[in-house]
Amino acid sequence: MLAFAVAIAAVACLRAIDMRRYFRVRAKLEDTRAFERWEHRYVIGAALHVALLGGWTLAAFARTDDPFIHLFSFSVTLAYMIGISGRNFASDLLVTAQIVCAALPLSAALFVAGGYYYAVFGLCVLPFFAGLRFISKRLRKTLLDSVIAARDITELAMQFDAALNNMPHGLCMFDSERRLVVINRKLREFFGTADATAYRGETARELIRDWVETGAILRSEADRLATALEERLAGTKTGGFTIQKQDGRTLDLKFEAMEKGGSVVVIEDVTERRAADARINHLARYDSLTGLPNRMYMREQMEKALAAAGRRPCAILFVDLDQFKQVNDTLGHPRGDILLRAVADRLRRLVRDSDIVARFGGDEFVILQTPIAGKEDAASLAGRIIASLGETYEVDGHQVVIGASIGIAMSPTDATGVDHLLKIADMALYWAKAEQRGIWRFFEPEMDVRAHARRSLELDLRHALANGSFQVYYQPLYDLRTKKISTCEALLRWPHASRGMISPAEFIPVAEEMGLIVELGNWVLREACRVCATWPREVRVAVNLSANQFRRGDLVNSVREAIEAAHIDPNRLEIEITESVLFHDTRATRKVLRDLKDLGVRISLDDFGTGYSSLSYLHSLPLNKVKIDRSFLEGLEDSDRSLVLLRGIANLSAELGLSVAVEGIETAEQLALVAAEASVTEAQGFLFSPAIPARQIEALLNTTTPSRAEMVA
Repeated sequence: MLAFAVAIAAVACLRAIDMRRYFRVRAKLEDTRAFERWEHRYVIGAALHVALLGGWTLAAFARTDDPFIHLFSFSVTLAYMIGISGRNFASDLLVTAQIVCAALPLSAALFVAGGYYYAVFGLCVLPFFAGLRFISKRLRKTLLDSVIAARDITELAMQFDAALNNMPHGLCMFDSERRLVVINRKLREFFGTADATAYRGETARELIRDWVETGAILRSEADRLATALEERLAGTKTGGFTIQKQDGRTLDLKFEAMEKGGSVVVIEDVTERRAADARINHLARYDSLTGLPNRMYMREQMEKALAAAGRRPCAILFVDLDQFKQVNDTLGHPRGDILLRAVADRLRRLVRDSDIVARFGGDEFVILQTPIAGKEDAASLAGRIIASLGETYEVDGHQVVIGASIGIAMSPTDATGVDHLLKIADMALYWAKAEQRGIWRFFEPEMDVRAHARRSLELDLRHALANGSFQVYYQPLYDLRTKKISTCEALLRWPHASRGMISPAEFIPVAEEMGLIVELGNWVLREACRVCATWPREVRVAVNLSANQFRRGDLVNSVREAIEAAHIDPNRLEIEITESVLFHDTRATRKVLRDLKDLGVRISLDDFGTGYSSLSYLHSLPLNKVKIDRSFLEGLEDSDRSLVLLRGIANLSAELGLSVAVEGIETAEQLALVAAEASVTEAQGFLFSPAIPARQIEALLNTTTPSRAEMVA
């Protein structure tokens, strides 16, 4: 017995020493295997300790007959085993090892004692140990689940805390008694408050008081904000509200009630968003360049002003800048923008506070003038605008002069609706620019009639082009030496079904504005080449080209395709250009002309002597012919000066290797004077023939009858 006592004490000491070593190295253990090794050492020590207790009991029953020793040893061992379930929940192996090491010696001890009752008691001890293991296992699972749940809750709390304190919005939570239970870091940053725990349990009013003390909000606002917060926490009022901080930032508060009472309050800093909304609203209503109201906002203001004015007169002035495109083209768009801002400033100074100035886009401005006494007020303002905008501008070191044209519509005499007023004011502007730039015009009913006629002409023009209703007439040019037709100029004609023959001077400008001139010009080019193929080989065809065909179309390819389709010699096609072709991109235009010349096509300068004719054209352009305008024939029979001027241009052109044609010959006297000039090679005019259809030209070319030129000669 003494040996067992010594062994039990020794094992206990060794286990204590081993546990002290474990506590010293526990912080340094890094992997599962290390912990498992220590666990196995602990299991071995515990199993050895229990086995000694069980052996002590067995020895007591086997070597003595003392009932006290039997009862004492059995009770101590059994009491120790009962505590296993409470001490060793973490290891199923430990519990099993201890039960096995105790159950076998105890049962053996009872059987050794002998007797029926001891044997039955020994058998009953075995279910006890099985139950003990079951209880230990259940308790272990319960405690382990609790540990895992605690760990998960802790981890979740840490995640929630991280999310709560790193969210971009402030957040706080009030319980059912309207006391603060949660406040995140962002909210504390908003109001400069301290640690979250210092404010838990506070009421809404106490929280507002703290915000006042930190200087975040004004003391004068405290009661109002506290009341608003309390009302929403109590549910007597719904919806959020805003707080304006002393530093100028704006906070938006939103409330969400919880099921079991209490509320969650989300606070968002909306300073930048409100500023962005304000900027977006400004951009949506105002022109970003000039700061004036834009088209949309102007319409809103006009509707309000017209509704408020009732039947009282007001005026709409539609202002369009003259020569603004030239400023953009020559000085560039950045300086054009500077000019537009200067124009906007002048317009602001010219109008009253009750008037509204807006930019409608580009170089168009609209002014609502209200109230006014009558047309005289509108006319006076229009005159001041034209005078002011016509003054010189200083634009980035450049002196710039532009003008303005204005169309005026009156309400309620002309119209009452916004759209109608703008439409007729624009119509009045169109006619002001058509008559003479730099003037103003009131809307007149006749303008609407002419506008309808213009729209009708545009529709008819599209239909005529689609249906092939145009015709090409030809006016001959006579060679003054051979007395024969050398060239026929192709001229576009439009025989309208109801309006008769429409003058090219009427529909050609419309076609250019509509963008149809390229398609129309290409059709004339193809048709003229096709008809020329049926003429004698020595007769050419001349086709006029517009400036738009040079700028917008692939002219060289169009000419090449027309020549190839008609199977004619390129030298039989003569392209006639005017000075307007050279006004825009001279370098590009000259390249096109050189490409046409390389193709074999002849180039003729038409209407020479009009507009801004420059003698440099005769030298710099790849020309074959110069056509002197009919204006040089005025007074030719009576004025030596006109004849000298005509002779000088003709001689200069001839010396440069160009053939010379004179247009507009209508009398025999004019023909005689022109024919006397050796440098003039061709003549054209009604004296010979007006422009006639292709079939008549063919008859004229094939006739053997002497020409009118021969008869005149």
